[in-house]
Amino acid sequence: MIRKVWPLTVAAVSLGIDAYVLAGVLPRIADSLTSTVSMIGLGVTTFTAAYAVAGPLLSGRLTRGSTARALLIALGLFNFGNLVTTVAPGIEVFLASRVVAGVGAGILTAVATATAAAMVADHERGRAMSLVTFGLSTGTVAGVPVGMIIGRNAGWRWTMALVVLIGVVSMAALAFRAKTLPRLDAVAGGSAFTVLRSSRTSIGIVAAFLLGVASLGLYTYLLPMAEDRGLGSLGFALVWAWGIGGVTGSALIGKPLDRYGPKTLLVALPALLALSFAAAWLSSSPIVWLISAAVWGAAGWASVPTLQQTLTAQRPARAMPIIAFQMAAMYLGSAVGAALGGALLTAGTGPADLAAWALAPAVLAVALTSWIATRSPARQASEPAQTAARESATWPRS
Repeated sequence: MIRKVWPLTVAAVSLGIDAYVLAGVLPRIADSLTSTVSMIGLGVTTFTAAYAVAGPLLSGRLTRGSTARALLIALGLFNFGNLVTTVAPGIEVFLASRVVAGVGAGILTAVATATAAAMVADHERGRAMSLVTFGLSTGTVAGVPVGMIIGRNAGWRWTMALVVLIGVVSMAALAFRAKTLPRLDAVAGGSAFTVLRSSRTSIGIVAAFLLGVASLGLYTYLLPMAEDRGLGSLGFALVWAWGIGGVTGSALIGKPLDRYGPKTLLVALPALLALSFAAAWLSSSPIVWLISAAVWGAAGWASVPTLQQTLTAQRPARAMPIIAFQMAAMYLGSAVGAALGGALLTAGTGPADLAAWALAPAVLAVALTSWIATRSPARQASEPAQTAARESATWPRS
């Protein structure tokens, strides 16, 4: 399967790097562009906002006629935006380039994940979608530290050049494999917002938002949290424990999803996430923190394909808009979580106590995923069984 999906996985790696790498080099960019860290931080916000809007609104339109064309356009926009970021002479061009890159990233994530699912048989869909998430997590985990090292030694522009290089490689691979990609025309019919008429889908998207707030939002403050617990010397190890957990979770979750289905995992993974937060909040033990960080990363990233499989299994022809909304919600949640964490710290909350605050969205996500797990898609009044059957019948197979 990896031979089919690897170009999409590589594209996801570049996206995973780009979504977070700027946070590690903000002061250097601010000095280079004669601006402030807060203004440069707007680049992360504009990227996230463009990502959230573009995925649901544009992915379906671009896939009409050719999946390969949609992927190449999305990667082209993404690479062009990052290239302009690399050579940006001032803050205005920098911010505009982040919007362009965010638009490409939003489209790319939705189309790539739906394409990966369509390239394989039904019993391999979980593994296919998890490989795209594996690319995202690998880019975040491995690429961001490497990008930060490059930024410190050669300058932040070379960090962005790394993202462009990986994006160009994936673009060339997709161009080479263009004729083998399945058509996703069935997804393009109707407005993307029609998927929100399903209460199950809408609640799943809210759950994705809450998981983004809790997991990715809190990750922003992992180092200050450790320092507040007297574990500052363990900071590097904790970052890597979270990262190794994330890569392992996203790499291994596919087979259990395909073999046993997502029902149990849909509830168990957010519950494990909440438990890891509780352990970090209540303990100062280095061993407990290392284990908690690994479980946190694994549960957070593994929940992404699990939720995708849950929401799209009975609606394969609507997979792309569903995934677009889910991923947009997750990245918006990440931004909101980081902002809420900053506000709590400003208000006097101790950094280590942020784990207690993160329990709230994590527990609420458990409640929502529990509802989804007990809700049969066939009983949804908003989406009769015959509609799902009709969509499945029109879904193209490679």
